Amino acid sequence: MGKPVENLAILGLQWGDEGKGKVVDLLAPRFRHVVRFQGGNNAGHTVVVDGQSIALHQVPSGALHPGCFLVVGSGVVLNLEVFNQELARLKDRGFDLDGRLLLSDRAHVILPHHIALDLWREGGASKIGTTGRGIGPAYEMKAARMGIRMGDLRHPAILAERIRPGYEEVRLRLGAGAELPGLESLVANLLKLAEPLLPCIGDAQTHLQTAWEKGEAILFEGAQATLLDLDHGTYPFVTSSSCSLGGLFTGTGLPPKALHRVLGIAKAYTTRVGAGPMPSELLDATGDRLREVGKELGTTTGRPRRCGWFDAPSPPTPAGPTAWTASPS
Repeated sequence: MGKPVENLAILGLQWGDEGKGKVVDLLAPRFRHVVRFQGGNNAGHTVVVDGQSIALHQVPSGALHPGCFLVVGSGVVLNLEVFNQELARLKDRGFDLDGRLLLSDRAHVILPHHIALDLWREGGASKIGTTGRGIGPAYEMKAARMGIRMGDLRHPAILAERIRPGYEEVRLRLGAGAELPGLESLVANLLKLAEPLLPCIGDAQTHLQTAWEKGEAILFEGAQATLLDLDHGTYPFVTSSSCSLGGLFTGTGLPPKALHRVLGIAKAYTTRVGAGPMPSELLDATGDRLREVGKELGTTTGRPRRCGWFDAPSPPTPAGPTAWTASPS
């Protein structure tokens, strides 16, 4: 082992939007590697550089620091079109990630039918306020063994047959009127989007294991926050991944002893986007004032955030009828 260093995880303690990205950006120069380990482009971190605001959705926040090597772990689901757009915007602003970006070959890919299924559900009576970006269905397909991983993109001949089961299931569920691209068209577009990313795809778990054994400092960046955790949050009004500490280990393949400290981020009041219980929500002029002064609009969706007083207890929703009680949104 090299010189001992302290690896750090930064997690949200509320319903997200606590300012984790700013803290990651502030601390990133002290670390050799910055790792995103779960979530998709339903998350958004906003950082300000020289008065310019930069929104990051899938690229780790350490992107703005040339000394940071960026890793997207296996627990992430990636929208390749959005990812390419984000890389292009960064490059336009002078942040070129060539040679310092690694995408796990085990990370799953968000496909058009995942997005179509998400939007179809959110248009019904049982909507829960997702971003409609296909995150939940992508994780569903992963659990159902019908997902496509980044490593599969190196083998074009297998893609159509790998994608077909999930694609056909979504088409059946949405019905004859579903506006889905043809399977051949979907595969062709996917390969086109994947082409510039192929050199970045690799074994992220081994890379991080080696970095840890060498004593290179690693910063782990959480997306969303504890109360949106699939297991430990305000279910069913949660995200589709493990965004509390456990997701770090499943989303990287590292053991718990590779982590030395956890930094939890909260802000002085509470915000939430989407449906679900929010005991301290302010539906009055004070809540409007918090939203105005705090500029509380979602980084990813632009939706106004629900605002309320700081809520320290905020427990996860217990099982039973109360789990389905939503505050106004």
